[in-house]
Amino acid sequence: MPEYAKSLKWYRGLAERKGRFASGAFLVEGERSIRQVIAGSPGSVLEIVAVDNPPPPLDSYPLRIVSESRFSYISRVQTPQGVLAVVRLPPDVYSSRLPANPGDRVLLLEDIQDPGNTGTLIRTAAAFGFSGVIVTENGADPLAPRCVQATAGSVLSVWLRRTGDYLTLARQLREKGYKLVAADLHGSDGPEALRGAGKFVLALGNEAAGLSGPLLDISDIRICVPVAAEKAQSLNVAACGAILMYLSNSR
Repeated sequence: MPEYAKSLKWYRGLAERKGRFASGAFLVEGERSIRQVIAGSPGSVLEIVAVDNPPPPLDSYPLRIVSESRFSYISRVQTPQGVLAVVRLPPDVYSSRLPANPGDRVLLLEDIQDPGNTGTLIRTAAAFGFSGVIVTENGADPLAPRCVQATAGSVLSVWLRRTGDYLTLARQLREKGYKLVAADLHGSDGPEALRGAGKFVLALGNEAAGLSGPLLDISDIRICVPVAAEKAQSLNVAACGAILMYLSNSR
């Protein structure tokens, strides 16, 4: 489709999974986030939409200039920044197929609802050298605008899978020699258990309910981050994940 033939509704539709799937693309908003995407995956950017001419290297891509009102219509973030990128969907993101080489450390997010938490955890995983993130179908979509915004452009720095078949993926990884490490408020292992985990999957659960019984049943290690319970019963899932990913990076 020629660039001029795309309606504003086409761009706006990329905020929904149906639109992303049909178009094979999603949106990344803000100059800094787009620069991060370009740094890691320059060939994934298909087009830049902006209110004004963008600076290098954004200006090396096909460009569509729109008015502020039209940009606000396309944008789904609370404070539009005047520039966004149309980015090619990463391969197999909505499938249950593992990559040929999943890497040594994988993050699994079970039914995490808040897009900010999901995006922050993806960003943290990328920062601490995790290779991939598995997100359950009942959790926030990692390519939805609020999730992408929270990743600060790191969304393509790891492989992603969003699937309802996540338990099968967890079992497949265990068969490949990965330990399944569950973050569990009632776990008996401390964070030091990560030091001997080797290849592992770190599983974090729903903000209110934690990890499900079926996932806990197949876990090899149940880690609890100790807190002063008389002051705070538990940690936010993004904070808990950041602590554990940092410690696993320091082992």
